[in-house]
Amino acid sequence: MRPVFEWNLGSRSILLGKRTLIMGILNVTPDSFSDGGKFFDPARAVEHGLKLLDDGADIIDVGGESTRPGANVLSEKPISASPTIADTKPPVTEEEELQRVIPVITALKKSRPQAAVSVDTYRAKVARAAFEAGAEIVNDVSGFRWDRQMIKTLASLKCGAVLMHMRGRPEEWRGLPNVQDMFMLVKRELRDWADAAVMGGVKRERIVLDPGFGFGKRLQENYPVLKRFDEFRDLRYPLLAGVSRKSFIGHALARDGKDVSVDERLLGTLASETTLILKGVHIIRTHDVRASVDAVRIADIVAS
Repeated sequence: MRPVFEWNLGSRSILLGKRTLIMGILNVTPDSFSDGGKFFDPARAVEHGLKLLDDGADIIDVGGESTRPGANVLSEKPISASPTIADTKPPVTEEEELQRVIPVITALKKSRPQAAVSVDTYRAKVARAAFEAGAEIVNDVSGFRWDRQMIKTLASLKCGAVLMHMRGRPEEWRGLPNVQDMFMLVKRELRDWADAAVMGGVKRERIVLDPGFGFGKRLQENYPVLKRFDEFRDLRYPLLAGVSRKSFIGHALARDGKDVSVDERLLGTLASETTLILKGVHIIRTHDVRASVDAVRIADIVAS
């Protein structure tokens, strides 16, 4: 059985482990790999967010900047025990990101005050503004490392935080060196980055870890991370995973030598999510909330 945690979000706690929670993806972007442009209009984004809640999402994750392969986001310095700062200019400015996510978060919380809302950002100022608008969770794909103020900000906000693993910048992914044991690299770096966050003042009970499927991992490098996912329990943190419509799923389902398209990856996604549940994940981050809710109900019976 997976361990049970109380995830401290500040004003309340969420129990993790009794059942698998669903985090619905709400990209307010023109260029995300799966749904870019569909919900770029704030009104449509809010409408979709409310639908995700109606479909059974426990958390809505609102993001205003794409980190798809090839996206030009902030640069990552060499790995260290402390957070690092960007050295290149991102294509989406801080102000643009704020204009995308804050109205959506505000409207979602106005319509559903009890809804748990997360902001998908690596910028400390966006995290603070989102918190003030009602978000209770900061989901940082950089592992709190791209903005040197993020750890300090999270410590002061006393909100929930998702620390995700990523290798390099998206535009660098194709050129990253091979890793002999991707699972052990991810596990070691997650431990190091979580330790740095705790040393910086972020309470352990506020942190959830995400191995970052697809983020700086080549197609074949994701499979051992999925296969050995249960070993992340050794880190003694709650675990989140997002495999929804990822390229490594499309590659595994290839037909006639060609990877299946994003729109054809639902069944592979559900199989991957079920595997993760049986291996101890606490939160699934997904585009297809209604389908994942059904899969979770069955998988939770087996995992309990």
